[in-house]
Amino acid sequence: MAVTIQRSNRVTCAARICLEGISLRTLATIIPGIAPVDNLSEFLETVPHREHPGITSLKTVHLPSQLADAAQAVLEKHPVSQLAERTLQISTYLWSRKRPVEDETLRTKAAELEQKFLEKMAPLSAVHESLDPLQVEEQKENLRRQVLAKLRKTTYHWQPLNYDKELSLVYMAARMNGVYAAVSRAFHEIKKRVPEFQPYSLLDFGSGTGSVTWAAHQAWGESLKEYMCIDSSSVMNKLADLLLRGGSESSPSHINAVYFRQFLPVSPKVKFDVVSSAFSLNDLPSQAERISTVQTLWRKTGSYLVLIESGTREGHQILMEARDVLMGAKVSRESRSGIVFAPCPHDLPCPKFAQKTILPCNFTQAYHPLPYTSKQDLKLEKFSYVILQKGEYKGIERSWPRIIEPVLRRPRHVHCHLCCSDGTLQHAVITAKKHTKDLYRCARSSNWGDRLPVSNLETEKESENVSESDNLPST
Repeated sequence: MAVTIQRSNRVTCAARICLEGISLRTLATIIPGIAPVDNLSEFLETVPHREHPGITSLKTVHLPSQLADAAQAVLEKHPVSQLAERTLQISTYLWSRKRPVEDETLRTKAAELEQKFLEKMAPLSAVHESLDPLQVEEQKENLRRQVLAKLRKTTYHWQPLNYDKELSLVYMAARMNGVYAAVSRAFHEIKKRVPEFQPYSLLDFGSGTGSVTWAAHQAWGESLKEYMCIDSSSVMNKLADLLLRGGSESSPSHINAVYFRQFLPVSPKVKFDVVSSAFSLNDLPSQAERISTVQTLWRKTGSYLVLIESGTREGHQILMEARDVLMGAKVSRESRSGIVFAPCPHDLPCPKFAQKTILPCNFTQAYHPLPYTSKQDLKLEKFSYVILQKGEYKGIERSWPRIIEPVLRRPRHVHCHLCCSDGTLQHAVITAKKHTKDLYRCARSSNWGDRLPVSNLETEKESENVSESDNLPST
């Protein structure tokens, strides 16, 4: 594939813009079917290719030493039998967990099953005329029992998780590291792309063991002065507070001004610079409650709303449901009062849903697990996320396409699967000869989840690649 702008045109255009004192990044344009990329060789200046401005992924994440030591102290004081087996069980359960089935869906499904059973019973309809009313009622009751039995076998049974003291410890050992890794990755992107952003306050909905608080403190500890943790489980709140104190109730907290509540603040005037919900929306019992919660969180957002769920089809669809509620076509520009900051380079519908086989948009983050809960040295957290920003984003690099699959590095060419600013999925095969050495080296240095800083790169429409990797639990 050839670059759509010839070299001579690029040089002439670059020279003219330099004379006018305009940044080379302003050349990025949105062309239907073409990824918006800044492939002029001058844009890097003195920055190494391996550190190009589109890189937002993190290297392997380590849990803060104070938190790791506190978790170990808590487990030593309150040992849990068969901890390794139970952490694997709860991890697998949470990964495979689906959304609650809505009442309307159940009614529709029950009506369809009833109709099927009635069709099977049609030959007996003539016999019904000779039956007495009591026998007719008995057959109707039998039909209801058959419908209910079939519904139980074919319907997912969502149940709320009620955390007691022991289950909260199992959850801590199983998920604290993974949650911290995914949230750190999301916060890192905000910090890198908007280095001047210095939040004062944080609201964490579904705070659990407090991983979000620790990740936020790691990212913006110097500016954050208030951490509001919301979790309906009082047991979880006590455990999170105990971890902040190093595992001892009498010790001072490692992070100051952390407050725990079981309900969201009522006042609509109370806002927080960063609002987050990590792996919590699927704990809500209905779509109506998820939508209401997301709208409340958005109203309380001062700058950024960070939503993270498991990297499964269910997790991705939960996030897209929230994204559509706040940024969808039915929401006016005035009402939405914000944009999609990441990972989408656009506010358009997710192109994943336009494919015949709908696969989740997910990413991975490597992390070191707690040594006393796993024999592995390294694990990968697979997650989906969306970051919404209040107001307008001024940087032109927002339109840079996102790499949504592992980068395939081959001799003298690189395959990148991209989500582009025109709302399409594209496949770019990048070579030094056709796309300049700088862009080729940037692509080779990029990873799944990074953005490709290029413009006017000719690509191919994304093909239907069916993968079952999203059906496997994160390890």
